[in-house]
Amino acid sequence: MKLLEGIRVLDLTNVLSGPFATLHLALTGAEVIKIENPSDGDLARKLGCVPEYNRKLMGTSFLAQNANKKSMTLNLKAPEGKEIFKRLVATADVVVENFRPDVMARLGLSYEVLSTINPRLVYCAISGFGQTGPDALKPAYDQIIQGLSGEMAINGDERLNPLRAGFPVCDTVGGLNAAFAIMSALYHRQKTGEGQFIDVALLDSIMPLMGWVVANLMIGGQQPVKMGNDNFTAAPSGTFRTKDGFINIAANKQEQWEAVADVLAVPELKTDVRFQERDARKKNRKELTPLLEARLTQRETSFWVNALNKRDVPSGAILDLSAAVNQEQIEHRSTFGTVYIEGIGALKLFNLTAKFSKTPGSVDAPPPTLGQHTREVLRGIGCSEPEIRDLKEAKII
Repeated sequence: MKLLEGIRVLDLTNVLSGPFATLHLALTGAEVIKIENPSDGDLARKLGCVPEYNRKLMGTSFLAQNANKKSMTLNLKAPEGKEIFKRLVATADVVVENFRPDVMARLGLSYEVLSTINPRLVYCAISGFGQTGPDALKPAYDQIIQGLSGEMAINGDERLNPLRAGFPVCDTVGGLNAAFAIMSALYHRQKTGEGQFIDVALLDSIMPLMGWVVANLMIGGQQPVKMGNDNFTAAPSGTFRTKDGFINIAANKQEQWEAVADVLAVPELKTDVRFQERDARKKNRKELTPLLEARLTQRETSFWVNALNKRDVPSGAILDLSAAVNQEQIEHRSTFGTVYIEGIGALKLFNLTAKFSKTPGSVDAPPPTLGQHTREVLRGIGCSEPEIRDLKEAKII
């Protein structure tokens, strides 16, 4: 059994935040019908590092977020397209869109309209700034939200700042927030029979991820310090040089710090007044780091990782992305599943990373080609072959 088996989701989303949300619904067993414009579909179909796939409208960005989904094309600007969509809404449990707040209302397909067709409908709108407020109608991409949220300002160090995260963190967490909200609304509906409207903003979504930093500012009055790869909560906690590269060490507890001093054979540092207590070590981290690196640079990273882990000190190598996705633990956890895509071949795509004992989720079907399931979906709501032919000739599908 799949967790969301029997749930139908109409997915009007594009690029990342919305597709990432609906990917999680699809991986947990929902029937996710991706409704795309007939000309070229989701913009992500053209985004990626392989031009050949972009030309096929199967860009790597699209492939990463759309496994287990169906695709139908539908021109929502045409009256016939609106009517088809309303017929689909009558059969659906969830609608997800990530347009600007005024788009669906201008199309005549707002939640207020759709909920009269299907009062049990869970409608999730994802946008940069939310549906209301002074910035609601402003355009937004992930990098804009990274800048406005303060996330870029707390990254880097005095040499490199501001600094964006190396992946679209605001889009991604916005998608996770939306998936969590949709699941919660479905649970509420199960108890009450009521659907509802969900308003998810990327700007809102990223704020709680900076919880400790924000708490230090809003509760403790402490401005964030640009510390690069150091961890502001403890010392030694951060990145250190070794003989052949770098190591991450997170000695956040007193006993872990003492174990570091023992493993590195510098026991005298444990009683040094500059480093004896946690707050003193944090204050004097610039003096502590070179003393530790003098020892760490005598041996390879792998040696220190093993030695420190044996003493229950969290530590690890710093892997490049290729090594990271191919490490043994990732393979063991089945973080990726393999699917075959015609014209592309076998690809590894994300599985559901939460491991359910009774209702596991997995990649079972490849991302769909544009409009691959249009006929199937239309026939499912009673459209005849002549009707489908007429819709195609009128470029509605």
